[in-house]
Order: sequence, then C-alpha cells, then structure tokens
Amino acid sequence: MAETSLQVELVAADRVVWSGEAKIVVARTVEGDVGILANHAPMLAVLVQGTVQVTTTENESWVAVVDSGFLSVAGNRVSILSEHAQLASEIDLQEAKSDLERATSAGDDDGDAADAVGLAQAKIRAVERAS
Repeated sequence: MAETSLQVELVAADRVVWSGEAKIVVARTVEGDVGILANHAPMLAVLVQGTVQVTTTENESWVAVVDSGFLSVAGNRVSILSEHAQLASEIDLQEAKSDLERATSAGDDDGDAADAVGLAQAKIRAVERAS
C-alpha cells in the first residue's frame, strides 16, 4: 500500500523550525511553485525567497518565510533547508511593514536593498496567508 503522508523538516542554520507529518508542501523554487504530495518522485530544487505552506496530516496549516535554500524530496521525506526560516506565527506584522517601508524609502538600487524589500514582503505575505 502506498504511503499517504510526508515526513517534513524545515531547518534554518540555527534550529529546526518545524518537523512533523504532512499531506502537502508548497514552496517556491527558481523554476516556479512546486507542490509535493506523498509518493512524489525524488527531486532537489533551489528555493527562492518566499513562503512555504504545509498542510499537516491533522488538516492544520502553517506558513513560513524562507530565504534562498534547498528543497529535497526522497522516500516521502521532504527537507527544506534555508539559512533563515521563520514561522508566520513568529512574525510581528507591524515590524515587517515598518521594515518594508524603511527598505523601499531607502531608495538604494543595490542587491541588499532589494533583498530587504523582498524579505519584508515575504514576511507580510506569510502572516496574511496564515490568517
């Protein structure tokens, strides 16, 4: 009989952010959004800054924000590895909005400013999706 769940780990450089069983994982890769269900073919993908959405086997959903990293799928195990990862429940929405305002008003055209804008936008989306 085929497995019906995935063992998922979301790991940041400094901690395991979440680990458990899930029915579906959705993440954004350099090639676009990918949805992972049980018995998915093995794959390795490069993540881009954005959100990861998971629906657990208990039909609970959570959202996290990640910066670039990797997503690995093999044998009904999904590993999401990112230098920084944060659950939406850990994000202060007002602080994220302030960060976005500061980053956009800075007006710098360098990559760091663009990264700061992207991260703030991803945090806001994560909180909104989790609501």
